[in-house]
Amino acid sequence: MKELDVLVSRYHDNRYACATPAEQATFLKLLNEVEDPDIWAWVMAHAEPPSEFASLIHELRRHA
Repeated sequence: MKELDVLVSRYHDNRYACATPAEQATFLKLLNEVEDPDIWAWVMAHAEPPSEFASLIHELRRHA
């Protein structure tokens, strides 16, 4: 999904390097374990993300 790629790239370019190790680990887990349509639904607030991803989804939204 092109839109999600852009969003993830913006987060990575602007936030990932200064994120805490825990946030970095959550980001990698999100990318490796969650399907794109689910991530997109959470970012667009069409569905509520699981608590383990809620803070990261908020950061992704900030970089949209």
